[in-house]
Amino acid sequence: ARAHTNSNWALYILKCSDQTLYTGITNNLENRLLAHQTGKGAKYTRGRTPLDLIHVENFYSRSDAAKREVAIKKLSRANKLKLIPSFGAWYFLEQRPFPLKSHDLGE
Repeated sequence: ARAHTNSNWALYILKCSDQTLYTGITNNLENRLLAHQTGKGAKYTRGRTPLDLIHVENFYSRSDAAKREVAIKKLSRANKLKLIPSFGAWYFLEQRPFPLKSHDLGE
C-alpha cells in the first residue's frame, strides 16, 4: 500500500469503545488517528477510546472523499458494517497507533 501523502485523502470508520461508529475524512490518516486516540480528534470520539479502525477507503481529492463520507453517514449501522470484509481483521489502535496498510475497497 502506498503511504498517505498530503495529496491523498482517506475516508475512515472507527468503532468506539461504546460500540458506536464514527466516520471521517483526512489527508493524513496517521496523524488523524493519533489525534482521535489522544482525545484531540473529533468531540464525538473523546471519552470513547479505545478506538478500532475498521474501514479505510482512499481518494485522490477531498471532494470525492467528502461525497463518500456523506453517503456512508446516511447508511444504517448494519449497512456500514457490511463494508468491513472481516471483523477479525480490525486494527486495534491501542496496540498499533496507526495502520501500516489500509483496506482499499473503493466504491
